Amino acid sequence: MRHAHTPTIAELEAFCACARSGTTIRAAQTLGLTQSAVSRSVTGLEARLGVALFVRARRRMTLSDAGRSFLREAEPLLDRLNEAATSVMAFGGQARVLRIAVLPTFGRLWLIPRLKGFQATMPGLSIDMAARLAPVDFETEPFDLAIQRTQHRGGGANHLHLLDEELAVVAAPSLASPGLSAREVLRLPLLQQSTRPALWPDWCRAAGLDPRQALRGARFDHFDMVLDAAVAGLGVGLVPEILARASLARGDLVRVGPEDVATGQSYALFFPDRSADLPHFARFRNWLRAEIEGIWA
Repeated sequence: MRHAHTPTIAELEAFCACARSGTTIRAAQTLGLTQSAVSRSVTGLEARLGVALFVRARRRMTLSDAGRSFLREAEPLLDRLNEAATSVMAFGGQARVLRIAVLPTFGRLWLIPRLKGFQATMPGLSIDMAARLAPVDFETEPFDLAIQRTQHRGGGANHLHLLDEELAVVAAPSLASPGLSAREVLRLPLLQQSTRPALWPDWCRAAGLDPRQALRGARFDHFDMVLDAAVAGLGVGLVPEILARASLARGDLVRVGPEDVATGQSYALFFPDRSADLPHFARFRNWLRAEIEGIWA
């Protein structure tokens, strides 16, 4: 039941637009409405709440103390409403949708190239995929599953091991040849991954070398950027082998360092209890495990 003091969506949109722009003219332009329509919405909202949300002076609108307080709640409310609408739109006319959170590079280089095979088994299913580095909280977020490393396990999540993570030292053939020693690798530019800055120092420690030598070199946000930079000959990448496998197979990259290094972490499928009863989740889970097992066959 809607209460008399509850604002309408049009009133909230007009209020937020005026708060951002400072005038009803600019707010109207932003919303694609007339100035009079925006003005009526704001005036009606103030009357509904019984408080002045703006201080008006010479056509300028400045938030009052009450307005500033209300804005802190109104903007997130509109954002959540928009997210809810977008989430529903992901169905795209289909009866079912599978919402996937995935590590950015794993999604781009490994999962997406294989998804056509999965969708062929479930033509009535729509995929809604988002790149996520942070842990997923299934109690507050709508994802059906997440594919991340074990350190990303979030709230309300079940865990299914997929594969252990191993790092490979790779470079373009034009930069280096296979079989370099760890000391020879350190003489080359080292490509850094900014969200996992300890990879090269840890690699140095494992090789018995000074980790302070390992922090120089260009820095990139994601492993796909590191791989692209390595292919371009900008330096040596220390990357998960599963992500480099396609570039290695094509000959764009070669293993230049010692053997691959296990990080002690794993890639895993996380999912909430509510997903266990979804037929399309079960189909995806089984398909994913088969694909993972197939790359080692």
